[in-house]
Formats: sequence, C-alpha cells, structure tokens
Amino acid sequence: MSVIQRQWTAEIDAVEHLPVGFGAHHWVATIKGRPTLFVTLDTVDGKHDAASLETAYAVASGLMFPLDFVVAPVPSHAGSFTLPFAHGVVSVTPWVAGDNPDGIDLDAVARMLRRLHAVSPPSGIPRWTTITPPSLPADLSELCRTPWSEGPYGERARSAIRARLDAIAEWSDAYHALAGLAHRRPWVITHGEPGEHNLMLAVDKLLLVDWETVRLAPAERDWRTLVERGLRVEDVDAAMLDLFDLEWRLDEISQYAAWFASPHTGSASDRVAIGGLLHELTRSSFQHSGS
Repeated sequence: MSVIQRQWTAEIDAVEHLPVGFGAHHWVATIKGRPTLFVTLDTVDGKHDAASLETAYAVASGLMFPLDFVVAPVPSHAGSFTLPFAHGVVSVTPWVAGDNPDGIDLDAVARMLRRLHAVSPPSGIPRWTTITPPSLPADLSELCRTPWSEGPYGERARSAIRARLDAIAEWSDAYHALAGLAHRRPWVITHGEPGEHNLMLAVDKLLLVDWETVRLAPAERDWRTLVERGLRVEDVDAAMLDLFDLEWRLDEISQYAAWFASPHTGSASDRVAIGGLLHELTRSSFQHSGS
C-alpha cells in the first residue's frame, strides 16, 4: 500500500487483493471504504519487459483524449506510468464500477475498433513483432523429454503437447511465413485482445481496458476476434487473420507448457489453464466465414 500512497494517492487507506484476471495480479485501493484505484502488478517476462509496459501504458494514456472508451493507467508522481515492484511493475488506473459483458456486442466493439484504427499513431508506439520463435517446436520437444511431475496436470499437459508436436511445427512454419507478408497491409494502432475479458460495461457504456498489448500492427490483429465470432468486416486480409490466429494459438501453447512444466497445485487457475491448453491443441483452424 505504501508505494500507492507515495506515488499516486496519499489518501489511500486500504488495499485488497482481487481474484480477477489471468497472468497479472490486481488490487482495489480504497479511501474510507470507497473504491478509488485499480492496481495492477504485471510480471516482467519474455513477452513484456519494464520498458515495453511503460511505453504501452503511455500510449494508452494518450488515447484517452480522442477515445472516450479507453481506460488507461494514470501517471505516478514521478511522471512514469509504471514503477518497479517485486518481480514486475505496478501501475494504477482509476476505479471503474462495471462488469465484463456476458458476450461481445460485435457492432459496438467494431465501432470502437474503427475509431481506434483511425487515430494517427503517436511516435514511439511499440511495433508488432512475432511472439513465438521459429524454434518453438524444437523447444517444446526438448521440454517434453523429461516428466512434468511438479503438479497434478503436468503429465497430462506434457502428453497432450507431445501428441501434437507435428501440428505445432506446421503452425509455427505457417506463422512465420505469414509474418513476412504483414508489411503489405496498412499498420494502425491495435489493442491486440479486444475480447470479453478486456471489455467492461459501466452505466451502459462499453469500455476497453488492459492496454499492455497495444501495438502498431495490421488491423487484422484486432479484427480476428470479431470475425471469429461472425462479424463481417470489409477489407480484411484472410492471410493476416490466419497470422494472428496462429499467433494466439502458439503463444497460448507456449505459455501453458511453461506453466505445467513448473510447480502448480491444481488451483482454479490451473484448471482453467489445462482446459485452455487442450482447446488450443485440438480446435479447428480459423474460419473466415465472417469476412
């Protein structure tokens, strides 16, 4: 709590952990029992480092003026949007009283994305690059050589990945081949994950949160989520939709492999994770019926 008091709001008198989200840690900071700030501790890992998170949140903050649906971190007294804390970086956004919607209002989210994509990119915005390396199939094969015995789902996860190593190799080859074509599309500001988990409905207003994934990229990086659910979008490139679907799939598999090769207890998050891994390993290829 002291870092929040020193660097954001001295009047904060309580901080309570929130069991929400997946991959980061969150707290609500209150003043006399009134929720005031939403506090996030992002892990610094291979996907995000301290510099990329700071830049992403600075970009998101700048988007709040032209785009009224953006919920972004506020700067600390030091002027930065993140501060080192424990094994990651901490950031703070204003508390928003709302809930994740039960599903995606495709037309409403599409309007938000069109407005986002039309904003002129600021200087310094992070550019999209591939997430998983070409060596991923070989890396997973090596990781699977020895038992994953440090948790109840380890061996189930290892067996499932081993059974799909050939498919993972095909997906990885296709992903990196398609990445070489990304330059042929216009690059715009993209959120990266405009799904239900990053949408909030507050007093009948739809908001977009969690901007650590903001990147300059082909627009299909955002449209994939909506096209997959049946939205028809003009002027989308099917190859780019495939690119970002493969990116999601490979990144999920990579993260879950690291998860289950490490100690875990069989928690609720572990159960969600094993379901996510099995889904990504076995689901059908991306369909373009909505485009």
